[in-house]
Amino acid sequence: MKDLLKLSAYDYHLPEELIAQTPIKQRDSSRLLKIDRSSGEYTDLHFSDILSFFNEGDCLVLNETRVIPARLYGNSMNHSGQVEVVLLSREEGDVWKCMTRPGKKTKVGESVDFGEMKGHVEKVLDDGLRLIRFEYEGVFNEVLDRIGIMPLPPYIKERLEDKERYQTVYSKTEGSAAAPTAGLHFTNELLDALKKKGVIIAKVLLHVGIGTFRPVKCENITDHNMHREYIKVTKETADTINEAKRRGGRLVCVGTTSCRTIESVADENGVVHEFEGETGIFIYPSYKFKAMDALITNFHLPESSLLMLVSAFGGYDNVMKAYEHAVSERYRFFSFGDAMLIV
Repeated sequence: MKDLLKLSAYDYHLPEELIAQTPIKQRDSSRLLKIDRSSGEYTDLHFSDILSFFNEGDCLVLNETRVIPARLYGNSMNHSGQVEVVLLSREEGDVWKCMTRPGKKTKVGESVDFGEMKGHVEKVLDDGLRLIRFEYEGVFNEVLDRIGIMPLPPYIKERLEDKERYQTVYSKTEGSAAAPTAGLHFTNELLDALKKKGVIIAKVLLHVGIGTFRPVKCENITDHNMHREYIKVTKETADTINEAKRRGGRLVCVGTTSCRTIESVADENGVVHEFEGETGIFIYPSYKFKAMDALITNFHLPESSLLMLVSAFGGYDNVMKAYEHAVSERYRFFSFGDAMLIV
């Protein structure tokens, strides 16, 4: 029996050609692998088939964060050469926490010219990130939209033709450094069909941050220092979820971000509470879920905290067998890939 606290337990073989490089033409025509947690059985479907899973009164939780074009390329004003900066979170005013490369060109006092914007490194943090103050004319988000690039994960080599395909159709509040990718499969038409069926839609907010770019490296996963991310659950959303649960509806989270948000604000009785702040919740096998009843998610990287979360909910053996099946059936993996429904 594998030790589920060891990082190596979450490794699996994935042929490189199964890593999806571009979004599928129609969002909801991607494939869907449904897993039954109690039996371990899995079923091959298409994402649009998900409509048949829902009952009237179920509650679907969406993360309405919107990705900002957070990757900037500029030239060092102190030395020669290009500098890459990825905006992670706004700290105060025009000061942002950022990832930079190369580090030797982003020491305290260094400045970078991005054309319509300049950045000045004010502090190097203990984890290697930088605090950078930006100078510009006009509205920050408008300037960023002109000069920034969508921060696609490093395993995606193809150019993204349409920036909106790295946004969910319900994205609203800007602030993420990466997309909540399970939501990329939904269309407005599918959401309308769910509403007509009597499914309740609840929206939460989690701005995806640095953890998306940093793998787990500790062989004992309990030693992993989980990143913190901004979340918000309004009183209206909490009341909507609690009422749906009280009436017997199932709580279905779209993506690990919605799951982590809900599980961060639910008490031991499964009651969801209003909250605005940060979460650093790290979910791995042995975790007892408090509120979520089903999960819609993508296929995740080997040895990632997201695969650990999915294994905690779906059951380690169930999930790893399903991943083997997905590889053999040539499902598409990761951000632009296919989806799973775990019930």
